[in-house]
Order: sequence, then C-alpha cells, then structure tokens
Amino acid sequence: MGNETSLPMELCSNFDADEIRRLGKRFRKLDLDNSGALSIDEFMSLPELQQNPLVQRVIDIFDEDGNGEVDFKEFIQGVSQFSVKGDKESKLRFAFRIYDMDNDGYISNGELFQVLKMMVGNNLKDAQLQQIVDKTILFADKDEDGKINFDEFCSAVRSYPEVPAGHGTALTVWK
Repeated sequence: MGNETSLPMELCSNFDADEIRRLGKRFRKLDLDNSGALSIDEFMSLPELQQNPLVQRVIDIFDEDGNGEVDFKEFIQGVSQFSVKGDKESKLRFAFRIYDMDNDGYISNGELFQVLKMMVGNNLKDAQLQQIVDKTILFADKDEDGKINFDEFCSAVRSYPEVPAGHGTALTVWK
C-alpha cells in the first residue's frame, strides 16, 4: 500500500498511515485467494470470529457496494468504526445498522427479533424472545410508530450507562 493508496484512506478513517499499513498486512494475510477482497470464509478463518453470530451482519455493513466481499477500502472504513479514536456517534450508527437489516432507517419488530435470534440461538423459545422484542419496542419507540429510529435507539442505549455506547448487544439488556 503506497502513499497514494493510504492518503485517501487516512481521510476517510480514524487511522494514520502507519496503522493503515499494518492493517494492510493483516488484510493481505486474510485474503487467502489473493483476490483483493475478503469473503465470509476468509473472515471466518479468524478463530475469534468463528463463534460470533453477528459476523455476517458486520460483513454486510462493511460491504458498502453490496458485492458480497469486503475490499481494502471497505475494510479500513469498517474497522475504523471500532477504533478508540472513533466518535460515539459513529459507533452508535454502526450498532444501529446491525439491527436495521433492510437499511430503511428503522429497526422493526421483525428485524429486532431476527438479530436477537442470531445472538441467543435456541437458548430462548421464540415466544420468550418475542416478549423481549415487544418490550424493547415499547420502551424505545417514543413516537409510537411501532419501530425504532436512530434517535430513539441512541436514547435507549444511553439510558443504560453500564453498557458502553456502540455495543450492538445493548438491546439484549431490555428485559
């Protein structure tokens, strides 16, 4: 990654040139087929991601062009959101996007159910999970339109100070 590649990435991320170079090495190591992009299988080659039920959602969000793979620019922009230098607003926006599966700007009852189901698997019966989802919507949906917009999401997450802002699993504490 030369300066001509890393300079624009510095402008669209929370990383400096040295961090981008290090991430470039990591990216190339993960890019097992040398295609210049990471597939779900290549991401899953990381042991720390193999048990994470939200990996596919994270990849979907990183994959800005929707081609099913994450290129280096998408990788840098995506990982940048997790940087300690990143602002809370970006972290909250990322967490919101985990739940907003159809990217319409709202978290619906069905979307919240689907994402929480990914997290809890079969540890809860669907009826129990639906109760949690319904209570969450009632708690967070201040304008009573049956769905959660970004501002409502932020207010709900911030009302739980023991949960760090930006952690997508924050909604699971609403029981």
